[in-house]
Amino acid sequence: MRGTLRIYLGAAPGVGKTFAMLGEGHRRRDRGGDVVIGFVEHHGRPRTEELVAGLEQVPRHELLHRGSRFTEMDLDAILARRPDVVLVDELAHTNVPGSRNAKRWQDVEELLKAGIDVISTVNVQHLESLNDVVEQITGIPQRETVPDGVVRSAGQLELVDMSPESLRRRMAHGNVYAAEKVDAALSNYFRVGNLTALRELALLWVADRVDEGLARYREQEGITRTWEARERIVVALTGGPEGDTLIRRAARIAARSGRGDLVAVHVARGDGLTGGSPVRLAEQQALVESVGGAYHQVAGEDVATALLEFARGVNATQIVVGTSRRPLWQYVFGAGVGRQVIDGSGDIDVHMVNHAQAGKGRVPRPRSALSRGRITAGFVLSVLGPALLTLALVPLSDRLALTTDVLLYLTVAVGVALVGGLWPAVIAALAGGVLANWYFTPPLHTLDIDTGENLLALLLSLLVAVAVSLVVDLSARYRRRAARASAEAATLSHLSTEALRSDRSVEALLEQVRETFSLESVTMLERGEDGWTVVARAGGTPCAVPEEADVRVSASDDLLLALRGRTLPASDRRVLSAFAFQAEAALDRRRLRAEAGRARSLAEADRVRTALLAAVSHDLRTPLASIKASVGSLRQQDVVWDAADEADLLATIEESADQLNGLVADLLDMTRLRTGVVAPLTRAVPLDEVVLKAVLPLPPGRLRIEVPETLPQVSTDPGLLERAVANVVANALRHSEGPVLVSGSEGAGHLELRIADRGPGVADADKERIFAPFQRLGDAPGGAGVGLGLAVARGLTEAVGGSLTAQDTPGGGLTMVFTVPIASPGERSEPEMSPEPSPEVSTE
Repeated sequence: MRGTLRIYLGAAPGVGKTFAMLGEGHRRRDRGGDVVIGFVEHHGRPRTEELVAGLEQVPRHELLHRGSRFTEMDLDAILARRPDVVLVDELAHTNVPGSRNAKRWQDVEELLKAGIDVISTVNVQHLESLNDVVEQITGIPQRETVPDGVVRSAGQLELVDMSPESLRRRMAHGNVYAAEKVDAALSNYFRVGNLTALRELALLWVADRVDEGLARYREQEGITRTWEARERIVVALTGGPEGDTLIRRAARIAARSGRGDLVAVHVARGDGLTGGSPVRLAEQQALVESVGGAYHQVAGEDVATALLEFARGVNATQIVVGTSRRPLWQYVFGAGVGRQVIDGSGDIDVHMVNHAQAGKGRVPRPRSALSRGRITAGFVLSVLGPALLTLALVPLSDRLALTTDVLLYLTVAVGVALVGGLWPAVIAALAGGVLANWYFTPPLHTLDIDTGENLLALLLSLLVAVAVSLVVDLSARYRRRAARASAEAATLSHLSTEALRSDRSVEALLEQVRETFSLESVTMLERGEDGWTVVARAGGTPCAVPEEADVRVSASDDLLLALRGRTLPASDRRVLSAFAFQAEAALDRRRLRAEAGRARSLAEADRVRTALLAAVSHDLRTPLASIKASVGSLRQQDVVWDAADEADLLATIEESADQLNGLVADLLDMTRLRTGVVAPLTRAVPLDEVVLKAVLPLPPGRLRIEVPETLPQVSTDPGLLERAVANVVANALRHSEGPVLVSGSEGAGHLELRIADRGPGVADADKERIFAPFQRLGDAPGGAGVGLGLAVARGLTEAVGGSLTAQDTPGGGLTMVFTVPIASPGERSEPEMSPEPSPEVSTE
């Protein structure tokens, strides 16, 4: 598990960040934590020295550089010590050349990866993003910097602050620098203006980090109500000429509110196409960015609604909109966007800014919620419907009353309204009124109306048609919103279900985002030391940097989704944020699985090292002890050995040496197999020759060889296969008291070599485990051996293209089955440059 990082960020040198770090170390030690000091510079300050003396310090290591000796934090010693918490001062420090890492923050990263918690310190002037600003303020360049991402990644970040006057008093009292340095420091770096500016920089940098955390929390909790934790001004741009005025006014409001955030947004039509001048919008985007703001573009059917949704999504406290460009008389078409924003703003302040273009615009064209196809069909019916109805009614004019004719025309107008909405309904109502007046209203064939009752009927038909069309349009809007809400709910429900699945990949989630929102590509970008890198992608051309995306959604401080293809509605940001957080979780799961895999590999390597140590300490020492004892006996001057005793001692030496040589050979073979350096040289060779050479060094008394010479040749490296067969045969002889049968037979495209014994056998659950290194299971007797014989045999067999498996021997015992491919007819059979098999055979 990765350790946690806590950083004390100092507004300036001498504010007490090291003192605060040491105090936290004492508190954790008093609570029972294992706390050590990795590196602390007390600079001769008495109170700091007292705190340092109360904690265990890991000795530093010395480095020689250009004839001088320096001390640095001993990273290896801390990793070997493995405390719970280590205190590391001066995070931005540059290590002496020859150190393991160039920067101290890289040392800290290794400690965190090792699962050790780190408490560190850094001053604001060492932050990479503020380095040039600090130099402009103080006139002093900072050579040592630390990437902002390192400090932002800290689980806890605490600002250590002090007023300029208090800090200068501390310096004057000699609590920061030596007396001879105080005057120079107070008159240069530590001037009141410099300290005030540094203090403000630190406060704003920390505020940015807090604001990022607040935005993440609001997204996770689904909070849409504005929290006035920080002023954020949203300026609405239409792409009109008044945009420059609005941007500058919003920038001044942001500046007066204490460096508030400026966010500009342009609301495009629902299809994502902009209604303003693209050239002017591009110029206004450049102006927004030049005054330190951010530019966004969202899509929405209703401008006011989309603007308010966006403002609440970014936790805006103020909205700046321009007064309408329409003349006053044109407000009969409805309230302007500014009025709608004011009515729906709730707790967000709205600034209506006057400008030179006010009242000089054109009438906005009302947008219908119906599809283009329905509107076109409505216009066609508005012309054909009244005409066809007139043709049908003229022959019946003597039998039908005027009221019936008017109702029929009204029915046609209502039908057109249901199909095409407002304007087709108006045309149908007017056409029906004119036709009814001409053909059926006295006096006939004129547009005069005889009575007020007939005029009222025609007007009512027109009003009914308009009212029905408005209801249809409103119903279509509500239906579209309901469909969007249903789709959003279904997407969120599916996403919450998928969150429970640990096998969902990042790429699959990004592909789901791309399909859900019909995008060209979706890219997950991660910010690192060298800029943005592509972590995962789905679809076509990925975005290399956030600026290439049409829509950007943050997942964390250093992760975001870059969407390319079209501009999305503001209402989709909630679902996109859910996708972004789920993609971040999937990325974390993938990295955790990789870490778990590496941990398993390390655990396996540790197990092998432990077993190897056991082998060296016991199994290898046993034959060495026998050799030493026998040699010691032969060298005794006071004992006269007869020929038989001497021969027995020499035989013991030879047997122990052979055993030791076999164990070492198996260890070397396993090392070669694990490192992948075994390179077999295959050729066609008779299987019976391989078997005979393999069993030649073994005692022949209990061996039965039944490998026919008529079997086809096999394609193998004879030296490696002989070694594998010898290991398995020796293993069978040692684990059984009866005969061992070695038989060969032909299969489909391969030969099988079976080595069957009558020993106690191995349980089915352990038939694979016996091939693992350092395993001695089932029929393994007590005695010598490190458990490598079968592991080496399987490795060598697989290296030459064969396989080795274990089966039960009918009637009891264990049968090892070699499967080796048959040589092709044209394969060469003369000897190649193959390594000679070792004459010694392991008796594992």
